[in-house]
Amino acid sequence: MNSVVYPGTFDPVTNGHCDLILRAARLFDRVVVAVAADTPKAPTFTTEKRVELIREVVQDRTNVEVVSFAGLLVTFARQLGINVIMRGLRAVSDFEFEFQLAGMNRRMAPDIETLFLTPDERFAYISSSLVRDIARLGGDVNPFVAPVVQAALRERFG
Repeated sequence: MNSVVYPGTFDPVTNGHCDLILRAARLFDRVVVAVAADTPKAPTFTTEKRVELIREVVQDRTNVEVVSFAGLLVTFARQLGINVIMRGLRAVSDFEFEFQLAGMNRRMAPDIETLFLTPDERFAYISSSLVRDIARLGGDVNPFVAPVVQAALRERFG
């Protein structure tokens, strides 16, 4: 079985994330969406809530699992028996950080490959931080997230 792990904070999960998850589900037998519990960011939603939201969004995909993890991603991937990490690239500005991250992961785990996917151009400009800011300021996030995520943001920010 060919498997991939797609890590991130997903705070919140956006249509761009979903695009990558669905495309990976066509390429791999098993897609593990790994929600990072250890993050230097101050998340808007708890780890459990982020997992719950993603599960609701991808519930019709039988080959997609959503779990949380703590610690090093390469250690987590090895525990799952996965040797491919998928990362999303929206713009050139993402590349430098992602390139460094892939290099560090390769140094720690040469047996694990990093695969980069770009979202559909309709979603290339969407980021979780922009979605959070729009929601916090009372704007309409409907074009950027699934309805269940929009409802959670509305509840969180009033």
